[in-house]
Amino acid sequence: MNETMIFGNELPKRALRKADRSLKSMARRFSFDPAVYPRLSAEPMPGAYEAFGVMKLEEAKPGATVVPPDPGKGIALGTIRMGFGHYRIGLAIASAARSMGLTPYWLDLMSFPDSAASKTIKYLEDLYNLGSRLSQRSRLFDRYVWDRITSSAARRLSYTARDRALSTLFEPILRDLPKDMPFMSTHPWTGQAAVRAGMKGVVALIPDNYPLAFHLVEGAVHTVQAPSLYMGYRTLRDMGGGEELFHALPKGDIRCVGHYVDHEIVSGVEEDCAARLRRLKDRGTRRFLLTMGGAGAQARRFADIAHACKGAIEAGKVSLLINMGDHAGRWAELKGWLDRDGIPYEMHGDWVGTKAFAEEARTAPVKGVHVFLHDNFFAAVYTTNILMRVVDLMITKPSELSVYPVPKLFIQHVGRHEVWGAIRGSELGDGTLETESDASLRQALRLLVEEDDLLEMYCGNILKNYRAGVYDGAYGAVHLALERRSDGAGR
Repeated sequence: MNETMIFGNELPKRALRKADRSLKSMARRFSFDPAVYPRLSAEPMPGAYEAFGVMKLEEAKPGATVVPPDPGKGIALGTIRMGFGHYRIGLAIASAARSMGLTPYWLDLMSFPDSAASKTIKYLEDLYNLGSRLSQRSRLFDRYVWDRITSSAARRLSYTARDRALSTLFEPILRDLPKDMPFMSTHPWTGQAAVRAGMKGVVALIPDNYPLAFHLVEGAVHTVQAPSLYMGYRTLRDMGGGEELFHALPKGDIRCVGHYVDHEIVSGVEEDCAARLRRLKDRGTRRFLLTMGGAGAQARRFADIAHACKGAIEAGKVSLLINMGDHAGRWAELKGWLDRDGIPYEMHGDWVGTKAFAEEARTAPVKGVHVFLHDNFFAAVYTTNILMRVVDLMITKPSELSVYPVPKLFIQHVGRHEVWGAIRGSELGDGTLETESDASLRQALRLLVEEDDLLEMYCGNILKNYRAGVYDGAYGAVHLALERRSDGAGR
């Protein structure tokens, strides 16, 4: 691979020099030794193994029996426990793979705390999370700094130079993997590392609905969830930084597969929509799910929603299910606002109890406010997935959750790249437009509490989309990985 080019397009020398400085800085800061790499061993991943048979790849303990992954029946999932989005996409792929008789092997670059890779990622994640939270507290910062960083800056091809350079730090973690094992990357850093490690069948799962060069991994085949995104990446739209690009992304390196959604959710679409419509007909309590993002940036907005719904909650018209993920600090903020408003709530922090609550909610009424907070990262993320099946509406920023088959009310984005998730959902008809202002949010809430037509329309469109295969992207991505193995990709 020519490090000075990407897909035949020359990278600016300035970007290459900056990328080299970043690599040397991180390598020096975190004492990187390229000769040191872990011996990988598989063991059941807590929570995810019980859900869909996920085996986690971690460094073998001294003296312990090494259990290598099975490249014949397995599929490797490269992810990063950075926020919830990439992790949730990995769970969707694992679920689909398990339904197809495969064993998902989970490789999280953050699971090697003594490595330069994990330390580098943690350093960069802390900066991202800080920016996300500041964007929700300062409209000026959001408009003039954070929106630019998460859209125009990450859109340029030159942005890939740094990440390709940093993959030098990440590659050793993957060095022990069988080279012909299908590798599905939920974050471009894991994809870059897999290509550098010599993996032959790398599939890069692009998460957002806005084309960013940040997600490009030369040497992999890319999957996207929407036709507009296919065009955006195929043409490398506006990625030249004002300069015309004369080389496009090769058509063999991209595939539109549909939305990445868990097998359990896709297979239950008709049942879940029927239950929503039945509750509407019976004038049951409206169930709204509020789900916190990985950066924990929406506590203030959740408090505003609870305040706006207080009368409806007390009248039994609305129940709020609030998943705080693993954000104990953000829950402390929200708790203060709920207490000042005099809004009572019931806490759920046990994963077994959370699953029992979701199962009981299929047939039993749900009243009041329920708050979910888990220490375990799998439980923190997957609580949203099991609760979305038993609610009437999910209230979320237009992130990776914008593609799921549940009626959605989109609140303000956290990062400009998320805007197009709401556009996709609203055009498919399974979610609202983005309600960026407080006034538009309150107006939408009033209608969704008092009227039926929007929820009826969203359920009807979810069923149409389901029958058209819109939500089958996780299956499609796994099929693509298997095709590349059978074709001997790169051999």
